[in-house]
Amino acid sequence: MTQIHPVGADAVDTATHPETRGIELIDDAERHGRARDLFLIWAAPSVSILNLTIGASLILLGLETWQAVAVIVAASLLWVLPGIIAGSGPAAGTSGSVVTRAMYGVLGNRLFVAVVGWFIGAVFLSLTWLASSFMGADLLRRAGMDDPTWVPIGVTVVVAAITILVAIFGHGLILRAYPYMAAALFVIFLAVAGFILPTVDWAYTAPEPLSGPALWSAISIGFTILASTPLSFMNSPDIARYLPRDTKPSHITAATALGGAIPFIVFTTVGVLLATGLSVAAFETGIDVALLGLLPAWLGPVLVIGVIINTIALNAMTAYTSSMALQAIGFRLRRIPAAIIVGVVGTALTIYLVLSSNLVEAANLMLQFLVVVSGPAMAIFVVDVILRRYDYDGVDLFHDRPGGRFWYSAGWSIPGITALIVGGIATALCLSTSVWSGPVAEVTGYIDLSVPVGMFVAAVLYAGLLRTPLGKDGRP
Repeated sequence: MTQIHPVGADAVDTATHPETRGIELIDDAERHGRARDLFLIWAAPSVSILNLTIGASLILLGLETWQAVAVIVAASLLWVLPGIIAGSGPAAGTSGSVVTRAMYGVLGNRLFVAVVGWFIGAVFLSLTWLASSFMGADLLRRAGMDDPTWVPIGVTVVVAAITILVAIFGHGLILRAYPYMAAALFVIFLAVAGFILPTVDWAYTAPEPLSGPALWSAISIGFTILASTPLSFMNSPDIARYLPRDTKPSHITAATALGGAIPFIVFTTVGVLLATGLSVAAFETGIDVALLGLLPAWLGPVLVIGVIINTIALNAMTAYTSSMALQAIGFRLRRIPAAIIVGVVGTALTIYLVLSSNLVEAANLMLQFLVVVSGPAMAIFVVDVILRRYDYDGVDLFHDRPGGRFWYSAGWSIPGITALIVGGIATALCLSTSVWSGPVAEVTGYIDLSVPVGMFVAAVLYAGLLRTPLGKDGRP
């Protein structure tokens, strides 16, 4: 059986020492904190330049301002899903990458975590590091450092190193530092919004107003891009797992969902407003560059600092949870070396993207493809939580040999794996992107139904294959 016990006194959850605990169980005596602490932890990563970029892309799709805002609000409702699954962390006392053994079986979960967990982690590490690399490089270019290759690479490496250092110190530092980071980011981005407002075209109308299938295509594609953010946060149990076992799941859900959704709505909407005053040429040069051009000289560096703070907040959380995913796959690594490996892989992917794309193109395309795996996986996780009513016994989850509660069929859960694959196929068939459109999307006039269809298929199939609510032995 895998090691399930605490790893000793050096695993104490504190902001001043590197956290050595990985996926090992957390004893009740070591639990601490309150559900409301999660609000600011999730707010810090969501006050993001990436949200501004995504918001601006909705105008680029041809939507009117009010239509774009409506899509943002609709997509923000999906933040309740990371909130629902977050309660499984305190219930089990371990990482979400171990909890998903209940859905896919011990061996099936290794494949799931390797493909889904690492794919999602790599995408978000690279996208957010990409934003800070572009903006940091542009700021340095204005100061006379204009090498198009080594300057963005240098920015990427420095930001990545700081990020991984935070991930190494782990949960204790995240819990202590993120509220201050969230407060600083709110001030910076609200100041930026204040200077953007005079450039907003409040009477903006799309150059070619959309209607019929073209309008629904733009709305649905925008929704898919926006939905990819909340659907990707299947690591929410990792952040909540230190909470006392008796913390109410409803409180965890509310704090997580509101912490992510409120800044998501505010700053994505700011991106929409920003785009109404930009020319087509500004989009072509990059919205990050255009944004710096709108700000006074003193605020540009402050914004870049804010982007870097946000990048560190989001990516430190991603690297932290991805390091535990690496352990859950079966690699015999302690969490700190695993975090370093995650950082190296993410940095390499970011450098490739820095040299080959612009921020809007990279963000939109990668976020759309992300839902092929994240949508069905999130649906399955939520259904499992509802059926089990948070009945996740940590000891059982670590029983990784035949006869264990979650060994299922030779280590594989047929309902979970089947629902994930079929849901992913359904998502891909309905997806509409610039490089791939599924047959369903083509038939409907390129209306992207990938998120609702993929999640619905995965959820219904998973629940149907289980047939009945799960008993204490983990079986139908």
